[in-house]
Order: sequence, then C-alpha cells, then structure tokens
Amino acid sequence: MSKPKQVSAAAPAKHDVFQAIADPTRRGLLQLLVDEELPVNVISGHFPMTRTAVSKHLRILADAGLVRERKVGRETRYKLNADPLRELKSWLAFYERYWENKLDVLKRLVESDGSEQAEAAPASLKLLDSES
Repeated sequence: MSKPKQVSAAAPAKHDVFQAIADPTRRGLLQLLVDEELPVNVISGHFPMTRTAVSKHLRILADAGLVRERKVGRETRYKLNADPLRELKSWLAFYERYWENKLDVLKRLVESDGSEQAEAAPASLKLLDSES
C-alpha cells in the first residue's frame, strides 16, 4: 500500500484564481468565509445544493489557494486566504485606470459646449462610439 501524496505549501495552484472566482457560488463561499472558519456542513446550509457540491466548490477554491483547510477532529474547516486575490487586484487596477481615463474624457466632452470638442475627441473615444 502506498503512502498518501502530501502537497507542499510551495506547490503551484492547480486552479487559476480567475477561474476559481468565475463561478457565483464560489464567490459566495469566499464572502461567507471572510470573517470565520467554518466546517462544510455549516457552509452547505447557506447554499441550495448538496454538501458534496459545496465540497467540490471548496476544493476548487483550495486548489487555487483561496481557502485554507484545517482538520479539527473528523471535520475539515475552511477559511478565506485572500493573498491570491492580489493578482486579481493588480489586473483590475490596470483596467480601472483605463476606464477612469475614458470617463474623464467623456465628462469633459459632455460638460463642454459639444460641437467643437466632439471634433477634438481622442481616437480611442471615437472608437468606443463606433462600436455602439
């Protein structure tokens, strides 16, 4: 009989953070686990699905490094690990700057008298108009 495989703390995540949070149920699980460590039977009481289904979602979050598991007797307890969300935050920050710039340009255009400013609008904003 072979020994169970142990995963080291430095092992790369099996699931990407972006993939893990793509599902609304998993985002709900993360919100539930922000303030406290909970066992799967308590967690599953908050969702309209079986405990097995909740466990599968928790496994994906754990594989992405977004939740930590801790054995207490016969039960496994889960807690949010927000560290991997830094990658997501920096990715979103890039696009936030992009849209803030576009909204600032649009605000200036709307607040101006309109006709002369519309001619001088940046090409990137004109591109947004043509996509509509």
